[in-house]
Amino acid sequence: MGGFDFDLFVIGGGSGGVRAARMAAQRGVRVALAEAQGLDGLGGTCVNVGCIPKKLYSYAAHYAEAFEEARGYGWQIGAAALDWAELKRRRAAEIARLNGVYDRLLRSSGVTVLSGWARLRDAHTIELATLNADGTPGHQTWRAERILIATGGTPHVPHFHGREHVITSNEVFDLDPFPQRLVVVGGGYIACEFASIFNGLGAQVTQLYRGEQILRGFDDEVRHFLAGEMRKKGVDLRLQTGVVAVHREADGLHAVLEDGNRLVADAILYATGRVPNVRGLGLEALGVAQGAQGAIVVDEHYRTNVPSVYALGDVTARVQLTPVALAEAMALVDHLYGPAPGAAPRSAHYDLIPTAVFTAPNVGTVGLTEAQARERYGRLRIYRSEFRALRHTLSGSEERTLVKLVVDDASDRVVGLHLVGPDAGEIVQGFAVALRCGATKAQFDATLGIHPTIAEELVTLREPVSRG
Repeated sequence: MGGFDFDLFVIGGGSGGVRAARMAAQRGVRVALAEAQGLDGLGGTCVNVGCIPKKLYSYAAHYAEAFEEARGYGWQIGAAALDWAELKRRRAAEIARLNGVYDRLLRSSGVTVLSGWARLRDAHTIELATLNADGTPGHQTWRAERILIATGGTPHVPHFHGREHVITSNEVFDLDPFPQRLVVVGGGYIACEFASIFNGLGAQVTQLYRGEQILRGFDDEVRHFLAGEMRKKGVDLRLQTGVVAVHREADGLHAVLEDGNRLVADAILYATGRVPNVRGLGLEALGVAQGAQGAIVVDEHYRTNVPSVYALGDVTARVQLTPVALAEAMALVDHLYGPAPGAAPRSAHYDLIPTAVFTAPNVGTVGLTEAQARERYGRLRIYRSEFRALRHTLSGSEERTLVKLVVDDASDRVVGLHLVGPDAGEIVQGFAVALRCGATKAQFDATLGIHPTIAEELVTLREPVSRG
């Protein structure tokens, strides 16, 4: 064993790190996992300040709209009021429960769980800065045959005058008091989701984005359609608009815009992207190759240029999604220690990744956008439908739904599927299997729809809206 304390030392207790540690330990590997935040940080961004709490708040935001829509179905509902403190308390309790679940899963698999801030001293040595029981600083030193960095990402706030007054998605869940006036800066999925969430919870929300349209990288029709729907629901979405400074005044935070106008808010949320969480890891001194914004450069097997050091998940900035980090973790463990008995080695696929944006309404997508498909293929057939869902014929809501298929004309394969509407993520998850299997438009057409549903529209589209 070369005098190593562990065969694998994992730095970071997020989705990818926990999965890699557990799977490796189940192969009989001696594994340690270090998480800077201790038990409270297990699960990483997704569990603590990302996917899970965000989805819980998205559910909460939907109820105000549901109460109003219920009147269209004959329900007489009195005045409703949000207990923000109770929502925060219940969310925190659920996150604490999940932290405990992750801790038990790791320890029951045989993983040694450590609390502290890790730094690489050489290719096999990790120094862990810890806190002693009396609160004084301490440190531990461990040696491992292999080191896996899975420290994820962290919110990025650009430098500008008054940046100390703004918050990120890390702090937004516990704002006190509830922000009656919220400015959201950014146009990615995190910005759009929080704009929808707080609008639904009752805040007056203004969303600012310097670009020409939100959700860069998504299908253009989806982007424009969602922007229109968010505005209908009350989000003051302003495009090609940026902030140059933030000042704290007696009546709130003043955001000075590029055109000279001002917005006054109780809180200003910056959701302007995330960067790899590499600060303090000692990568530069060790000579670990890094790319833009510090992203760790790895090969197809997640190995860095330092042979004993590996990295996966958001810290490599490939695809910043929890399921991708999980897939990479399983692929790495199979590569290093072999697959589970009777199983084939796994690999992570970076095409046909389904994803959802939990705005109001939701977005679900898998495969290529129309623009991407036009670059890759020759002739395309585009199928599209926009309609008012049956639910809203009585609800009184003006919400509309968009479904879109992108088809390669030569092979008849469906290469892109896009949906904006209720439960879009749930619907697209199933269709992602079909696209992974190479389903054709003819096979979509031969599939019976479940009536009446939104999902049936995806198998009843018959006439293309465009060809070529």
